[in-house]
Amino acid sequence: MSSTTPALNGRLSTSPIVLAIILACQLMIILDGSIVITSLPEIGRNLHLSATDLSWVQNAYSLTFGGLLLLGARAGDLLGRRRVFMAGIAVFTLASLIAGFANSAESLLIARSIQGLAAAFAAPSTLALLMVSFPEGKERTRAISLYSAVSGAGGSVGLVLGGVLTDLISWRLGMFINVPIGIALIILAPRYLKETPRLNGRFDITGAVTSTVGMTSIVYGFVRAASDGWSNVGTIASFLIGIVLLAVFIRIEKKAEQPITPLRLFASRERTGAYLARLLFVGGMSAMFFFLTQFLQGVTNFNALVAGIAFLPMTGVMFSMVYAVPRLLSRFGSTRLMIGGVFLALIGMFWLSRITVDTSYFPNIAIPLVILGVGAGVVFIPLTSSGIAGVERSDAGAASGLVNVAHQTGASLGLAILITVFGSASREAVNHPLAGAVQQDQARYVLAHASAASITGSVVFMALSLIAIIVLIQKKRTPQKLQSSQVEISEVSVH
Repeated sequence: MSSTTPALNGRLSTSPIVLAIILACQLMIILDGSIVITSLPEIGRNLHLSATDLSWVQNAYSLTFGGLLLLGARAGDLLGRRRVFMAGIAVFTLASLIAGFANSAESLLIARSIQGLAAAFAAPSTLALLMVSFPEGKERTRAISLYSAVSGAGGSVGLVLGGVLTDLISWRLGMFINVPIGIALIILAPRYLKETPRLNGRFDITGAVTSTVGMTSIVYGFVRAASDGWSNVGTIASFLIGIVLLAVFIRIEKKAEQPITPLRLFASRERTGAYLARLLFVGGMSAMFFFLTQFLQGVTNFNALVAGIAFLPMTGVMFSMVYAVPRLLSRFGSTRLMIGGVFLALIGMFWLSRITVDTSYFPNIAIPLVILGVGAGVVFIPLTSSGIAGVERSDAGAASGLVNVAHQTGASLGLAILITVFGSASREAVNHPLAGAVQQDQARYVLAHASAASITGSVVFMALSLIAIIVLIQKKRTPQKLQSSQVEISEVSVH
């Protein structure tokens, strides 16, 4: 067998434009997940959203992205990667335009949901097109390195860029920035990207819909509980609907001829542990980003730009650790590295949870963020390796897709659960205000108290992630150099 992937028309296109198209798409998707974070307080003020309601600006995107990711990958197999890629980018671009013009919370959340849906179809095709466009060896290695760099740096760039645009112009520009990129991709893709062969098979649409709507209902139940209480009829109904739909989803997957989520993948303790640990770890991390952003802008009075820069100690270290992980893996093995990484992140998160209204950025925020960056940078690649360990070739795509699903679902579920902590802590602080505090100081005190309580919840998520690794990922695998496919997936999953 040749070491070079066969071209669709007899030769491979290795044009720099092909790589630029693929990298631009990946950057756009990564940016959209992070550029909104430092803009959230301003979006809340502009559209009159409470902190609880504001969580949906993130959740609307991550829930549809994660829930439909496997369906998007399947669509690429059956309909052709380039075709699905172009459709996803077109819808993503249109949704970004709608989001930028949104004049109500409802229109923004609908647009964010459509962005997530479109990203779920575009993202899997992006990586697949890279693999068929560049032959194994030096060219593919270089392309993967650049792809990884974009995936790693995109989150950091998004935080700062979101702050810059919000502070100097408007949060809306963070949505509009996708539009010219998307238009350029739509024009260039049919000219430079090659279509992949269409495979025979079926769509598991009912499985995709029941799982996505079921998880959305569960998340809505937590958010509703934060604002209206656990005994609220809407809260109870949301949980019941979610549980029923997820039960239906499992029944569908057991009987489906070509299930979107093969349940046999959960037969391995190692893989199940990796999915669960990732869900919990990302849940804690994503909630921390949300609440610390509120704290930095509402308590320490950072503007959006400075708040974005404030995260650089963490994201910069996290990005740089990607290059150290392969050497650490060969020395310590994946299980030890996972345990060490989560333990470090747990220490950083616990330190960060001690914030008060008087906490200064340095050292009590900056140093914990650095520790968190080291821990998170270490843990994701071995977690991904365990998530695809021992799978049959026919299940490799579904297993790697589940890694990303766990990542996006964890982001939504973690924030939804901890927003209930934020709501309870806020009410508790309002009922016990500082003696003699003026209204502005009282508001800062309430926000600081609620943010600290919520980040304490992130500590619990980290601890549970550590327990999942210790209890479930027991198989000791011989340290080895990660295969390129594992690294590719892990880089996509970091954000």
